[in-house]
Amino acid sequence: MLFIDARKIGHMVDRTRREFSDEDIAKIARSYHAWRGEPEADVYEDVPGFCKEATLEEIEENSGALTPGRFVGIETHQVDVEPFEEKIQRLATQLIEQQAEGARLDTSIARNLKSLGFWKVKDHDQR
Repeated sequence: MLFIDARKIGHMVDRTRREFSDEDIAKIARSYHAWRGEPEADVYEDVPGFCKEATLEEIEENSGALTPGRFVGIETHQVDVEPFEEKIQRLATQLIEQQAEGARLDTSIARNLKSLGFWKVKDHDQR
């Protein structure tokens, strides 16, 4: 039995619906056709975190559960090659930018609330 866990491909359209691009669908289809051993397909290989061929014995060992994640496991993580000092500098810069944006948005919200007559907190009346 072939298990495919496509939770990490595609993109979420809303809280409950995931959409797949043509490339995502092709990846799933290639895996399926390879697993079936079809003449024009590649050779099938399990891909950690994405697909796995499981035997009936493996399914029985999992109490008959058919949840793909139980079988495909987790994907292997790539080694982070970004030097630590550069990564910290990049993340610190990103944090400062996000904090500035947050402050700008806070000021804008306070200004809008005040213009609507809803902002009565003294500490924020100067904004």
